[in-house]
Amino acid sequence: MENKKKESLNKKYKYSQYVKQKSPKPKYLKNSVWAFFVGGIICMFGQFIINTLKNMGLNQDEAATANAIILIFIGAFLTGLGIYDKLGKRAGGGSIIPITGFANSIVAPAMEFKREGYIFGIGAKMFILAGPVLVYGFTSSVIVGLIYFFLGK
Repeated sequence: MENKKKESLNKKYKYSQYVKQKSPKPKYLKNSVWAFFVGGIICMFGQFIINTLKNMGLNQDEAATANAIILIFIGAFLTGLGIYDKLGKRAGGGSIIPITGFANSIVAPAMEFKREGYIFGIGAKMFILAGPVLVYGFTSSVIVGLIYFFLGK
């Protein structure tokens, strides 16, 4: 019985070594550069939109609000066309962090589950990715607000 256990552990160890040897090595530098440039390009585009809207006569707050709306629309639209997912595969965190990534995280599950109907498909699954982010974001903001309220006075 003891020999079978040792043999089984030895096989598992050899298999794990084999898998480790055959698995592709992550390219951290290349992935980081792609994320940096794609995220930077998205942010530059957002700044271009703000500057254009300010030149059209909007103040800073109005331009920032309109910019967020435009970027969310573009992210959702590109997700609907299947372009944003391809960009995300290449850019990683560079495409996820800006607000366009938030739009993608809401639209992609809605599209995936639309065949299950409006209520049990789109309505129930739309926030499957973004929901936890929203819940923890709201919760942490309430906690910080309470701390500020009680300790700030």
